[in-house]
Amino acid sequence: MASTRDTTRRTLLLAAGDSVEAAGERFRHAAQAGTLHELLGADFTVPGVRANDAVQWIYDNGMVNTRKGRAIYDQLMAAPADERCPLCGHGVVRTLDHYLPKKMFPALCVDPLNLIPACADCNHTKGDIQPTGPEKTPIHPYLDCIDNESWLEAKVVGSEPVWLDFYVSPPPTWDSHLASRTRHHFELFGLAELFSLQANRTLNSIRQHLTSAFEAGGEDLVRAYLTDEASTRLAHRPNGWEGVTYRTLAQDEAFCSGTFIL
Repeated sequence: MASTRDTTRRTLLLAAGDSVEAAGERFRHAAQAGTLHELLGADFTVPGVRANDAVQWIYDNGMVNTRKGRAIYDQLMAAPADERCPLCGHGVVRTLDHYLPKKMFPALCVDPLNLIPACADCNHTKGDIQPTGPEKTPIHPYLDCIDNESWLEAKVVGSEPVWLDFYVSPPPTWDSHLASRTRHHFELFGLAELFSLQANRTLNSIRQHLTSAFEAGGEDLVRAYLTDEASTRLAHRPNGWEGVTYRTLAQDEAFCSGTFIL
């Protein structure tokens, strides 16, 4: 902000520093208290600066299009070690999404915890949606640590062709609000359909291997292969669709008995 050549703009932005910092603290406090849905955009303006100007000056010009700002932008983009979108757990990170929309909450437009690396599909799906209630608040990848326990499950719902149905199965330690939020997040980003499509592609790619294993050692060898693949993947991503796919297939008696054979 201090590097802008427009002296009036620089003065306004520097003067707004304390209010922007305070806005970030209110955001963090609300996230911890589970009251993000109660935040009002009117309380997250940049004093003396219109919302559109604040976004353009601070985010578009100050962060995306300057050397120092771009370095921070790139660092945030590189946060997921495996480059997977933390909102869906599948897509490749291509953009930064604002958890609370920058147009409605301009004071948070460069707050690190309001910037989520995301795939293009999730960014587009979320758009300018903001929480409307405690149970309609999407999961925040950094503030909501939900992957310490297993919550993603699937079941085989068809045999010709084999099809997996993914769903949220909250652990007993979760409260009702977290369970509802996770289900809302799952529905908002269309994860059931996304995961089912990817599981079907995975099955098609391993069908020949499964057939060979079945011919060589029957259902026991098929189950052993699927269980080993599930263990490897779930160790890295406890609620990843890949690991859950292999685990579900390994636990299905009919599948291991050869229903995958065309």
